[in-house]
Amino acid sequence: MDQIVRVNPVLEVLRSFPGRIHKILLQRDLRKRQFKEILFLARENKIPVIRIPKKRMDERDPHHQGVIAFVSPKEFVSLDTILGSSKLPFLLLLDQIKDPQNLGAIVRTAEGAGVDGIVLPERHSAGLTSAVFTVSAGALEHVNVTQVKNLARTMDALKRKGIWLIGAEGGREKLWCEFDYCVPVGIVMGSEGKGLRRLVREKCDEVLSLPLSGEVDSLNVASAASVFLYEVVRQRQKKKTG
Repeated sequence: MDQIVRVNPVLEVLRSFPGRIHKILLQRDLRKRQFKEILFLARENKIPVIRIPKKRMDERDPHHQGVIAFVSPKEFVSLDTILGSSKLPFLLLLDQIKDPQNLGAIVRTAEGAGVDGIVLPERHSAGLTSAVFTVSAGALEHVNVTQVKNLARTMDALKRKGIWLIGAEGGREKLWCEFDYCVPVGIVMGSEGKGLRRLVREKCDEVLSLPLSGEVDSLNVASAASVFLYEVVRQRQKKKTG
């Protein structure tokens, strides 16, 4: 069972999927406004709330914000469920993102950009842990995530369904904005250290780059994902309004 120790993510689960919460610990003698909402929603959903001293809260997790919620792990959904949720699929495929901080940041951006689903490989990838949930600021609750045994084979299956796969990698001549994203599309991001694996790269229809003018030769994967995802948003909104 996972623990969520920050106020806003706890509220997000209470508002959206209260059935995942088994019990809540609240620090005694705190009167924050958010705690009143936590108490109200917990009472409404018949979730036990236990008030304990700060010392005992600190022993459980020194990074708490006066609340600790015990929750069931977020469940994965099937790829078919994700594909059936949109007439113009917008996917994000993550090739071995191992850092929960990066995964959480990517999830937060993906939710904001309206991604229909995130595809993760079963092996060599960060799980949907409480750390990922916390960094995503609760956005993980609102994003469909599927887990696949073989990412390269899944890419083949997506291409057969008419989905264009666009990889992100430095050093390419063609830029991130030089593609028409107003088609069914999946953005493919590589791992923090090695980038796209060879087979995954070969499965992409296009591999595009972001221009870098400074001394650093690469961007953090979460930052790069933000640029690619919002280029999809920009182009699709422009087409819709134009």
